[in-house]
Amino acid sequence: MFTGIVEELGEVVHLTDAGGDSAVLAVRGPLVTSDAAHGDSISVNGVCLTVIDNVDGVFTADVMGETLRRSSLGVLRPGGQVNLERAATVGSRLGGHLVQGHVDGVAQIVAREPADQWEVLRFSLPPELSRYVVEKGSITVDGVSLTVMAVTADTFEVGLIPTTLKLTVLGGKTVGDPVNLEVDVIAKYVEKMLGDRS
Repeated sequence: MFTGIVEELGEVVHLTDAGGDSAVLAVRGPLVTSDAAHGDSISVNGVCLTVIDNVDGVFTADVMGETLRRSSLGVLRPGGQVNLERAATVGSRLGGHLVQGHVDGVAQIVAREPADQWEVLRFSLPPELSRYVVEKGSITVDGVSLTVMAVTADTFEVGLIPTTLKLTVLGGKTVGDPVNLEVDVIAKYVEKMLGDRS
């Protein structure tokens, strides 16, 4: 479980084909690796990955085909930046919202509108996810917990403050770039429970 508060920008060292439809991802992140052990969870652009090795500030993780198909991790290249967050611990602050690190879909940035001190980003909204996205609700974009400012049938908007622009990959993304989306898990559970009522 994560909170959607990015701890550091990591650097992709490599994404190597591991045979079949899997890969091995290596990421440099001195902060998140400072206490990372084999089997720990680290969110990489919103995708929960399991640490295999941690050597000199670089951790590696296996990425299975399902993850490559349902996220944008497959387009990562050496030298690129990624949002990193360690799993939350019992008693840690919940600064964002409950984030599982289970990507629901991939969207694209369709517009960026700069203001004096902040920026509005508009994203495409996959049809199968639109029912879970509500104005003033929470959504995770590339692992960042954000509040939805506006939503239509096929887009949603968020506002990014200077800190988010500076300390996450969202500050450097351009129109057309893919992003990982995770909708609020509570909405999915509510839908499931209401759907099962007779």
